[in-house]
Amino acid sequence: MRILVLLLTGIGVLASLSGCTGQQVLNDLTTSRGYTLTSDVPYDAANRLTLDVYMPDNAQNAPVVVFFYGKRWRAGDKSEYKFVGQALASRGFVTVIPNVRLYPRVRFPDFVNDAAKAVKWAHVNAAHYGGKSDKLFVMGHNSGAHIAAMLVLNEEYLKGVGGSRSWLRGMIGLAGLYNFMPITAPDLRDLFGPVDRFPYTQPIFFVDGSNPPLFLVHGEDDAIVAVSNTRTLAESVTKAGGPVETLIYPKMSHDLIISSFASMLRGRADVLDQVEDFIRRRSSGQPTPRASAINATRLAPEAPRDDGTVFTDSIESAPPVPVQ
Repeated sequence: MRILVLLLTGIGVLASLSGCTGQQVLNDLTTSRGYTLTSDVPYDAANRLTLDVYMPDNAQNAPVVVFFYGKRWRAGDKSEYKFVGQALASRGFVTVIPNVRLYPRVRFPDFVNDAAKAVKWAHVNAAHYGGKSDKLFVMGHNSGAHIAAMLVLNEEYLKGVGGSRSWLRGMIGLAGLYNFMPITAPDLRDLFGPVDRFPYTQPIFFVDGSNPPLFLVHGEDDAIVAVSNTRTLAESVTKAGGPVETLIYPKMSHDLIISSFASMLRGRADVLDQVEDFIRRRSSGQPTPRASAINATRLAPEAPRDDGTVFTDSIESAPPVPVQ
């Protein structure tokens, strides 16, 4: 028993690290049973982009989740998220994890356009992997949640690949970046420039009340992405009359919100359970969330935090004014 406790403690420490070491441990401890992994499936040959598919055993007409990882739009690989693919597959969901082009190879909005192509691939090929195209969701963590939010809030990206927001039953955002102006970090100013286009890089800018349902999850203890990103987006969507649910954990770090998907850490938080609940409800057309699962948009926005970082100084209650 003592050995198990020490092992779990060590995993928890590793999982809290921002580097890939903790994720590698989580992946090494992730089972390969219960699903079939199809790796490196091309979805954009011109840009040499591929994706991985996790197909649950005996999947038939299953919901499909396209997951976008997030490491500041400039790092990461789909292979690092086996623990996420396994977690969602264990709940019966076909899971697609694509690579998109990253900075400095490309700049905004190229990686969002890549994501739209991955969603189109999932829509077209869902049935081949036991999924159902009209039960399609997008999901992301950190900057991956920014990408997912751009897809559901600005329909132009999916229109650009011959689709629409009607393809999507919902979006799940984990500790996401939705409203992070002013942009001050030099690399991000280059990534999202020119300056007069900054407002158009913000998901909150495109809120119109016509979005697919959003499920936004965040932790009060997030020291990387301020919880105000989730609160202000939820408030804006609510004011516009769009469907949104928020789940704010009083004690939840930025990394734990995603590492809790790993089988050895699921007892630390119920994030996976709540994501499953949202997907099942929205797949079946149930409109009303469980009251116990949501502490929603009635939460007041937090006070401004001036710590000099790009992710913690955006607490506007309305989208930025468009630049003409």
